[in-house]
Amino acid sequence: MAVEEPEIHGEGGASAAVAPVAHPIEERLEQLATLREQALHAGSPAAVERQHNRGKLTARERLEELLDAGSFVELDMLARHRAHGFGIENSRPLTDGVVTGWGTVDGRKVFVFAQDFTVFGGALGEVFAEKIHKVMDLAESVGAPVIGLNDGAGARIQEGVVSLASYGGIFHRNVKASGVVPQISVILGPCAGGAVYSPAMTDFIFMVKGTSNMFITGPDVVKTVTGEEVTQEELGGAMTHATKSGVATFVGDDEQSVLGQVRYLLSFLPSNNLEDPPHFETDDDPDRPCAGIIDLIPDAPNKPYDMKKVISEIVDDGDFFEVHSLWAMNIVCGFGRIDGHVIGVVGNQPQVLAGCLDIEASEKAARFVRTCDAFNIPLVTFVDVPGFLPGTDQEYGGIIRHGAKLLYAYCEATVPRVQVITRKGYGGAYVVMNSKSIGADLAFAWPSAEIAVMGPQGAVNIIFRKEIESAGDADARRAELIEEYTERFANPYNAAERGYVDDVIDPRETRRVLVRSLAMLRTKKERLPQRKHGNVPL
Repeated sequence: MAVEEPEIHGEGGASAAVAPVAHPIEERLEQLATLREQALHAGSPAAVERQHNRGKLTARERLEELLDAGSFVELDMLARHRAHGFGIENSRPLTDGVVTGWGTVDGRKVFVFAQDFTVFGGALGEVFAEKIHKVMDLAESVGAPVIGLNDGAGARIQEGVVSLASYGGIFHRNVKASGVVPQISVILGPCAGGAVYSPAMTDFIFMVKGTSNMFITGPDVVKTVTGEEVTQEELGGAMTHATKSGVATFVGDDEQSVLGQVRYLLSFLPSNNLEDPPHFETDDDPDRPCAGIIDLIPDAPNKPYDMKKVISEIVDDGDFFEVHSLWAMNIVCGFGRIDGHVIGVVGNQPQVLAGCLDIEASEKAARFVRTCDAFNIPLVTFVDVPGFLPGTDQEYGGIIRHGAKLLYAYCEATVPRVQVITRKGYGGAYVVMNSKSIGADLAFAWPSAEIAVMGPQGAVNIIFRKEIESAGDADARRAELIEEYTERFANPYNAAERGYVDDVIDPRETRRVLVRSLAMLRTKKERLPQRKHGNVPL
């Protein structure tokens, strides 16, 4: 027999409903929501205001700018440091000063970490580093790029040697991931001391004018040790590293433009070394003649022209994304597309130092060639090089060793490699610039090409020195001999006869030739002998 529930009467004897009892999980969910809200606002309002007053975004604002809307998945949001001493145990904000996780850029997966200057000044401690280690390990294991947004005060002093060892874990992972997944560093504030070495080992470094700084020792230490007085901006600002040291690959006027550049760069890169770069359909006709090139190349062999304009005439839609545009400007490096397929472009720049190779140009191009080779990006090299830059500064600075870096990089590269000789190809510098003899798959020359050991004047002065000295009119005889040498050697046809050039082409046909050549080479496979690694002449 069923038992009836007794009525519960309140005052006055009226029936009263039973108050609902909250489910225990509701309290836990409220606690979680509170913690998440604390993590989202780990920095104090005053610290956020200071960040904005400096013209800087917060870590989370930067991630919103960089990643596709709504794509960010955060890891270790509730992490706290476990350090003691100097009062740090009394302040344990969630996230521990770095926001980590993954998201997408144009629908493609990337892993990110963003140092939060509003929490402990973005200083790195043990837990902070463990969060970065985790996303770097995940990125390598699943084959996706790593993007680091750097804005921190270096090692967390209160954590001592633990902080230093934690940096070591990042450096070690940088090297493990090198050439496996793209690594991009974005410097959005201070980056000093040992902290600079992680960005230095990544593939590309972005900086912001006026707010980014990178240096090993700051202005105060420099003044104490050397007596030099220098500002932070002069010592390690964006333009210093973009024009003098070559540390910064790209610079921008503000954070938004820099983060936009990062997204654009990723459109040229594969997610990892086992994939090809993204292919985009183009409306630019692969058979389009490059009529404008004729007007770009001057008649006189010693007149300069802009190699970047030549490149823009040839690539899809004139779209050329230059790398290190303000450093070692006698050589041009960057990314473009031919018939929708990504290429890496290297070209001598006759407008600067006549296009000679020097120490900085050799390093810049060698780094770029190796990056393209690591990530399956075919190389197209435009050659107009009169030689290596002469001078005691170059020799004492080690131009032999530095020039060998570029030679090594090309010799080592197994991606499709095409050479186009536009004008001068003289001496060892011609050989170094991706010639057939060091492994270029295809080499083409324009009729304006001059391929020889050296230029006509220098050659005549050496070969015919005695004859010129004994001539009645030395100047007239020299001019005759130069004309004869030029007619015989300052052209591409001797090289074509010997097969060092596969064809001499109409400059207006360059795009069409490259489209067909790169399409043929797309299935290229090259096996290297087994070894631990080569010994690059560093």
